[in-house]
Formats: sequence, C-alpha cells, structure tokens
Amino acid sequence: MPGQECAAPAGYKGIPVKFSAKHTSQHYLYAKEHKVRGQADKPQLQNNTLFVINIPAYCTEKCLSRLFSCCGHVESVEVLERPAPSVKDHAVSKFFNLNALKGYKVAYVVFKNPSGLREFNSLKFTTPLVLSGEDHVIKTGIQGWIEDYEMSLVDVTKLQAEVEQYMQEYDKKVAEKEEEAKEEVEPDEDGWVTVTRKGRRPGLARTEAVSIRVAEKEKKKRAQKELLAFYAFQNRNSKKEFLAELHRKFEEDKQKIAIMRAQRKFRPY
Repeated sequence: MPGQECAAPAGYKGIPVKFSAKHTSQHYLYAKEHKVRGQADKPQLQNNTLFVINIPAYCTEKCLSRLFSCCGHVESVEVLERPAPSVKDHAVSKFFNLNALKGYKVAYVVFKNPSGLREFNSLKFTTPLVLSGEDHVIKTGIQGWIEDYEMSLVDVTKLQAEVEQYMQEYDKKVAEKEEEAKEEVEPDEDGWVTVTRKGRRPGLARTEAVSIRVAEKEKKKRAQKELLAFYAFQNRNSKKEFLAELHRKFEEDKQKIAIMRAQRKFRPY
C-alpha cells in the first residue's frame, strides 16, 4: 500500500521508493534473487539476476536500471506483466509484438557480475529512493501519453533494416534444412538410400493396415455428416408440421367465434 510498509512476502526484501522528492507517500518494491532453473548452459544468467515485483505502471526499465545501479553495473532489465519461466537473452524487436503493460508489473534485473547481487543482499534500504528527479524525469498524464505516442512512431529506415535482417536469417535456416534433407537422401557407396522419418515429407508409410484405418475414419466422418443432415431435415419438417397445425387450429377457432357471435344476436320475435 502506498504510504505505509506492508509485510514483505517470504524471501523478499522491501525497497521503499517515492515518485519525487516533494512527495511524502511511499511505495514498496519487493525483490529477491532469481533462480534460473534448467539453464546451466547459460552461465551469464546464473547468480546475478534479481526478481522484482509490485512495480507501478509509471516505473520504466531505465528507472529500475538507475535504482539498482547502486549495487553494481546493471546489464539489462526486462519488465513483464507476469513472471516468466526464464530470463530472455535474445534481442527483442523494437517494432513487432509490442504490448503496452498495464497495472503493476514484475521485472528481471540482470547485473553484469554476481557481486551486484551480493551487494544488494547486504544493503539495508532505510530511506526511500526517488524515482523521478531533475536529471531523470518520469512523465505522467498527458505528457506521458504524448511521449508514448511519439515513441510509437516507426522509423521506416530502421524497420526496413530489421525486416531485411530477419529475412536473411530465415533464408539461411531454410537453406540449412534443404542441405540436411539432401544429405539424408544421398546413396551410400553400395547405392543404398537410408529412409528415415525426417525429410521434406515426413509421415507414416501407407501399409494395408494403415489404409484400412484411414478408410474407416473417413467412413465414420461421412456417416456422422449424413446423420447431422438427417436431423436437420427432420427438424425442418417438424417445424413445418407444427406451424401447419397452429394455422389449422387458428382457422377452427375463427369459425367457432363466428358461430358464437351469430347465436348471441337479439331476436325479439
């Protein structure tokens, strides 16, 4: 809660912050060491990543990088809507798959050296850290919306360069797969070709048993479609018969009403 310290979740350390120096209300971020599971082949992500929660919407990646720089050199900061299985270590596009995050967020702060994480564990945050100052202004309200709009404008030259780079990488992968497929179908010294399930057209061989099973499945599908069509036809006929019966009863009721009106006429003689 802003303005007062809440009980920190188990294993987390509370970090008091406030929006600017003139603000009196405080907000608490909570952080702990992030354990990267199943990433033993990526030593750059081991023992140097901090997981931060309860981040307000106006707190940006640059702001978090500046806050935690007191512990050591921050290599990267990734802000997400919810926790992810692992920290991304690949380049993210600046033009595609960009979703605006709303509400409170989480972040992964990666230090360049493990000493940054040790320094964070040894620090005691007694005074609130200021998020927005003269040299690092955080724009909110209309100014923030204007800045977001200006950032959303696409630089055509940079976009074209990224598209070309992506297409080059894609063409390279396609060429590698084609080379692998050619190597798999080349005959050996005796003229034999090893047939595997990998290749341009992987799949099961059409043996007699497989053909029978496929034919049975297709037969069941056709029978199911015919049954559904029959039910639809039956429903239409039932509706027609129901409407005809209503019309017949309506005509009978009209005749009965006409007879009753004729019988109620005044006959003095």
